[in-house]
Amino acid sequence: MKLFVAVVAGTLVSGMATPSGGPGGPWSTARAGEPAAPAPDGDEPAPAPPNSKDTPADAEPEAPWERDLPPAAPSPSPVPRARLSTATRPHLARSRVEDDGDGRLDKQEDSVLGGKHFRVKTSRGAVHVWVPPGYDRETAGTVIYVHGYYTDADGAWHEHELAKQFKASHQNALFIVPDAPAGNDDDVKWPALKDLRRAVARANIHLPDGPVVVMGHSGAFRTVMQWVDHKLVDQIILLDALYAGESAFDEFIASGKRADDHKLIVVAASTAEESASFARRYKFAVAREKMPAAGGFSRRERGAKLLYIRSQFEHMAIVTSGKVIPTLLRVTPLKAL
Repeated sequence: MKLFVAVVAGTLVSGMATPSGGPGGPWSTARAGEPAAPAPDGDEPAPAPPNSKDTPADAEPEAPWERDLPPAAPSPSPVPRARLSTATRPHLARSRVEDDGDGRLDKQEDSVLGGKHFRVKTSRGAVHVWVPPGYDRETAGTVIYVHGYYTDADGAWHEHELAKQFKASHQNALFIVPDAPAGNDDDVKWPALKDLRRAVARANIHLPDGPVVVMGHSGAFRTVMQWVDHKLVDQIILLDALYAGESAFDEFIASGKRADDHKLIVVAASTAEESASFARRYKFAVAREKMPAAGGFSRRERGAKLLYIRSQFEHMAIVTSGKVIPTLLRVTPLKAL
């Protein structure tokens, strides 16, 4: 069995990005920013990382997940895990939500950061829509942001300053923030993406024809995984959200009938173990350690079909720091303003 694992790992590593940043690299499940493991006896230097100047030139490179990695340190505030209640093909077992008619939906309109903001009232909760200044519908795409647990669309919109983060991305897109489950006992609000799009249209908001990017945080995976078969979704960005549902995201990126046209970005902090395990399955995966500053992605990372990022930001900081969402939205097929 050990020989088999080593052979498989050696085969896969040729297609992965070379890790950086010391022991474990981006595949490590230790928390980003933690000090490296101490020297074995406290007074001897720790072994040099693979491919260092002290490594023989003819030595076989070590796969990042074959290293003796330090164990993950427990979080002082563990993030409650979302759970699934379905056993097989979970993204097909959708919550039943009755349509609420064909009439016009009420909306409130105001100006936020120089753009138009709408709050649409639906039977499934509030939907926030933001149109940035300089928006051009002819070349625009759509970004659908799904919040995580312990908040709702209103809370995420205001407390996470989403309009500010969307504006900082400088992307020509219509930004949509729907209501989503606030806990494990809540049903998915929008099990079918077509119903959400229809609700926005019923509020007399015209959707653009460009690329559709779906971004979800934490427990948002329960919603996002049910949209993987929608023909319009081009890219999914999971923000510390790969708790479960791997089969759905495999369908999106590898096994589905439209998988060749899709891209997936997985950012991990509390979900590093699950996320790294998922990414290792694919020879086309590219890994990097730490979120870069704006414009800091390499050409290979920007073009990756599956990009895995071991985040230096903690679970909530990923969506509140203003350092992650705007940067990732620039690594999409959307056009810049």
